[in-house]
Amino acid sequence: MERRYIITGGGTSGHINPALAIAELLKEDAAKNGDSCKIIFTGRKQGLEGELVPKAGYDFRDVESLPMPYKPSFRVFKAMSANRRGKKQCLALINDFKPDCVISTGGYVSAPLIFAAKKAKIPVMIHEANAFPGRANKLFAKGALVMTGFPGQEGIFRKAKKVVHTGNPVRSSFFGRTKEDSRKELGIDPDQKLVFTMGGSLGSATLTNFIFETAKKPEFSDVHFVISVGKHNSVEITQDVKDLPNLEIRNYIDRPDLYMSAADCSILRAGAVTCAEITATGACAIMVPYPHAAHDHQTYNANSLADKGAGIVVSDDDVKAGKLENVLSGLLNDPERQAAIRKAGLDLAIKDTGERITEAIKAALGNNP
Repeated sequence: MERRYIITGGGTSGHINPALAIAELLKEDAAKNGDSCKIIFTGRKQGLEGELVPKAGYDFRDVESLPMPYKPSFRVFKAMSANRRGKKQCLALINDFKPDCVISTGGYVSAPLIFAAKKAKIPVMIHEANAFPGRANKLFAKGALVMTGFPGQEGIFRKAKKVVHTGNPVRSSFFGRTKEDSRKELGIDPDQKLVFTMGGSLGSATLTNFIFETAKKPEFSDVHFVISVGKHNSVEITQDVKDLPNLEIRNYIDRPDLYMSAADCSILRAGAVTCAEITATGACAIMVPYPHAAHDHQTYNANSLADKGAGIVVSDDDVKAGKLENVLSGLLNDPERQAAIRKAGLDLAIKDTGERITEAIKAALGNNP
């Protein structure tokens, strides 16, 4: 049996990485069952997807699209015109490629393909990674299979054909780790207090400034800080910071699973995939949602974990106001609370996300090629 998929989603890594993960899951599932699988991606060539998708080895098609403005504006006409042209491009692609379905992970770049698929009566499948769905996914959910990264979204997607809570795809290396084993692999003493901080691929000035200042304070001299400042760090790393004996600065961390598992506390943003990684590793996390995320969706993501005891939420403004220091100090001196947060996170982890996604897609398509 051969299955053909067109996958779309872009603008940010929060849309692109789940799309790439789903593509890999479909390929692996097809190979496991002796089937073949062909996949094409659509998006904007000048967008982040135009860089990441070809790098991952997939056929990528540039399709015209523009975001619809949130407020009344003459830009709406320009966006509608671009999306109409994109829809025509996608109709031609669908006619030529003949996909079994199209899959969207959101972002405005998905609009032309979904419009075209609905016109061509091709099944539409959506994966919504966040606890607060984006505009595109909510708009196109009617009659579609909707797979969700967080539970309890059936009411939001009332018009969907079916809603399945699959979780968000996470690399297998994040599962099954213990604090002791991760520390041994990293060469960190079992009794050393360890704080790991990561603000995403671009870094976070708020978190970086906090760590640089906190590591200087005498009351934290017994804590070893490891921070990933991001490849495009905007915070000056002065010599006095570089000389701090308890601070390890990296531009990028290849194995965040090891550090999240090993740390007494991890200070992180609250993107959908990061939240899934928190539960997979059982990280003791303080989550600082990115304040400029669309619809403040990172706060929804973080609260969905914190409400179940699987982390602590501190706002970006509260970090800047100096309130994170006491939260961190209290947590580092409370091993019982650390253990409770870890257990709550592990209890929320979904270990079979890949199987849930592929089975939901196959069930929606039926068994016939």
